[in-house]
Amino acid sequence: RALGLTRREAEVLERMAAGRSNGEIASDLTISRLTVKKHAEHIYEKLGVTGRAGAIACAHDPVGG
Repeated sequence: RALGLTRREAEVLERMAAGRSNGEIASDLTISRLTVKKHAEHIYEKLGVTGRAGAIACAHDPVGG
C-alpha cells in the first residue's frame, strides 16, 4: 500500500507479481475477471506504467519505480 494503492489493488498486484493470471487472481479473491481487469487498470494508472511488467517492477522497487 506504500505505492498509493487500495488494499484490494495491492492484493491484485501481489498476485500479479507471483505470476497469477487474471482468471487465477479472480478465483483467489472471489471476484470476476472484469473486476481484476479494472483493478489492474487502476494500478497501472496510479503507478504511471502501461502494463503488468511495469507494475511488477514498481512492486519490487517502489522507491525507484
